[in-house]
Amino acid sequence: MRPLGILLLSGGHERAHYALVMATAAAALGRDVTLFATNAGCRLFLAPSPLLADAREAVLAERGVATLAVLLEAAGELGLRRIACEAGLRAEGLAGGALAPGVEVAGVATFLAAVGEGQMLSL
Repeated sequence: MRPLGILLLSGGHERAHYALVMATAAAALGRDVTLFATNAGCRLFLAPSPLLADAREAVLAERGVATLAVLLEAAGELGLRRIACEAGLRAEGLAGGALAPGVEVAGVATFLAAVGEGQMLSL
């Protein structure tokens, strides 16, 4: 199967949630997945992520939908490659901030090399 690259530009809960839904589903199907967060999207990879405090987390849990917290844990278990964009972190004033365990800091060239001839999705 071809690799899948997901580019997360948004810092909002909905897009981060769906990026993780797509990433974990693809990884569960055996695809190599790289989730690359840049600019406001880098907030997903902070430790702890401020997106976990979003009111939608409780709503999703009440409705039996996997939350960001659950999906982040699954991403780690499934071996998803998670990259926070070095320039994106600087642009958002997040450089030097604590990132979740396993999150790499790299640039666009690293992301493109990881995806190669695979597919890309942008959220």
